[in-house]
Amino acid sequence: MKIRNVNFSERKVRLAVFFLVPLMALLVILPNTSSTVTAQEKDAVLRPTVGTADKYDLSPPLRSIKPILTRQKEKGEDDRGAPGPVNNTQHDPDPVVQNTKGDGLLGQDSIPPTGVSFDGLANTSGVNPPDPNGDIGPNHYVQMVNSRFQIFTRAGVSVFGPANINTLFAGFGGPCQTENAGDPIVLYDQLADRWLLSQFTSAGPTYFNCVAISTSSDPTGTYYRYAFSTGASFPDYPKYGVWSNAYFISARFVGSPVTGTGAYALNRAQMLAGNPTPQVVSFIVAHGSQPFRVGDGLLPADLDGTRLPPANSPHYFVGSMDGGGPYGAPADALNLFKFQVDWVTPANSTFTFASQLNTAPFDSVFTCTPSARSCIPQPGTTIKVDILSYRQRPTFRLAYRNHGTHESLVTTQSVEATAGLAGMRWWEIRSPNSSPVIFQEGTYAPADAVNRWMGSVAMDNSGNMGLAYSVSDAVSVYPGIRYTGRLSGDPLGTMPQGEGTMVSGAGAQTGGGNRWGDYSSMNIDPLDDCTFWYTNQYYATTSSSTWRTRISSFKFPSCNAPTVATANVTGRVVTSGGRGLPGVRLSITGGSLTEPRYAQTNAFGFYRFVDLPTGATYVVTVSSKKNTFVPSSRTITLLDNLDDINFVSNP
Repeated sequence: MKIRNVNFSERKVRLAVFFLVPLMALLVILPNTSSTVTAQEKDAVLRPTVGTADKYDLSPPLRSIKPILTRQKEKGEDDRGAPGPVNNTQHDPDPVVQNTKGDGLLGQDSIPPTGVSFDGLANTSGVNPPDPNGDIGPNHYVQMVNSRFQIFTRAGVSVFGPANINTLFAGFGGPCQTENAGDPIVLYDQLADRWLLSQFTSAGPTYFNCVAISTSSDPTGTYYRYAFSTGASFPDYPKYGVWSNAYFISARFVGSPVTGTGAYALNRAQMLAGNPTPQVVSFIVAHGSQPFRVGDGLLPADLDGTRLPPANSPHYFVGSMDGGGPYGAPADALNLFKFQVDWVTPANSTFTFASQLNTAPFDSVFTCTPSARSCIPQPGTTIKVDILSYRQRPTFRLAYRNHGTHESLVTTQSVEATAGLAGMRWWEIRSPNSSPVIFQEGTYAPADAVNRWMGSVAMDNSGNMGLAYSVSDAVSVYPGIRYTGRLSGDPLGTMPQGEGTMVSGAGAQTGGGNRWGDYSSMNIDPLDDCTFWYTNQYYATTSSSTWRTRISSFKFPSCNAPTVATANVTGRVVTSGGRGLPGVRLSITGGSLTEPRYAQTNAFGFYRFVDLPTGATYVVTVSSKKNTFVPSSRTITLLDNLDDINFVSNP
């Protein structure tokens, strides 16, 4: 694509090096304009910095803590980079625009209707943007915004909150308790049946990521609470991902002495066990001579489903770059990074740039005027809201799924689909470890003058996708929430299953500094591995900043249809070094079983349960007098044979 000359106002923020890594250790990625990664580039990797949590405790049961609910603005200043361009009207054509909604299976707009749909948190403290996100567990939906959280039943009944996020850290001490800065993320770790809730601190001079891990499946119970210092570096836009061997985080750093992206891994097994000093391995990718490699941030992969990544698989981070954007990128592409963490010898951990995956051309620089954040029009007002597409980064989440026959990563980004109209570009990457390729992509932008932006995408166990997003136009569509999707057998690069409405807006935003987002979240129900749950913001009445949020679900009927009547569950029980543990007893419960079934590992650590009825949820539990396991149980939805339900003992 042609590179524009875009004037960006500069804003300098003094930031020290993440985890105080010496500047001489920063990674500088060498120039490369092709999609082929040279051996030199693959070897250009930081030496890891290894640390531990700076603070830890075990909380009282959350249900016993009185919610803190202050009304003053407490959201920490985020998104500290340079603003986007003003009044740039050049448009680069998008060759993969889908300009119709599609007929779906049963006719126009035949997307499945929402199942559950209820209002979540609302803005009662004057905070913008809300950063709405949430996740679904076996019995609860937990939602977080700036700078509140609330816990609901799956039917939408509130069981805790709303409360300030720092309620989670009451009695913990330090900035995690005293600040309520926001940029929150909540994830349900279905491999361990636990919850992860987080926020950052923003006052400095020392900054922290504050992470709370539930000690059970009950989000109103007790939490292991941790503070991870990032030194003098402000960890803007932190994003989290659950993986089998770690919780991974990305953070965005802007200013002196470093501009770039921090990537780090937290020792998941130690945190789940309540270890006071869990290991942390961190890297910084400096902008260096190729700032487009990481742009305005990377997303860590977040695992969906019960099938683990292949043995010894690295973790994945993905960023996007625009040849017409601010960083001088040579092409429109997705950049894939691999994080290989070694908890036995952390100094052997690596973070490497793996592949530049050239995409179909897309245009991330929207026509915003009269200010850099005045982009998306609204009815009844000349005030526009932010699109944030000019940020060179995909939007939360980077959803990972191992289908057995292949691995997939899906994510999305707001773009200028046609001149002056926002749409959702989405991608599916396959075979990320062996031969990464963009298997399919498209830009969802029906030709109806409605802007679609600030979305999130995920994939169910059948390979169907759900995509949801904000909508607005200048005439009659107030800021609301819609969704679309595709079945696994649909033509590649299309979302042809119609379009549904989660909630229609009835008002415009007239204040709040034009801020919108900065993200939303599409998640998969762990009970059936099929139902999509989504949350985002909308307006019920025109006001300066009284946004509301909505939580909705939907499911494709074709998902969760077992292909066999019975199936087997197999796996292996090993030491942290990978040696099989013989004679370890396991049990499986759930489904239609009236009593537990038992198995025992052989000389090489393998076990097997046979002829289990499919279409049901089971719990596999490992027990040993000599070894401890975290997690010691796995919740699975059985649709076909599962051969990787593995357990690893603590070091």
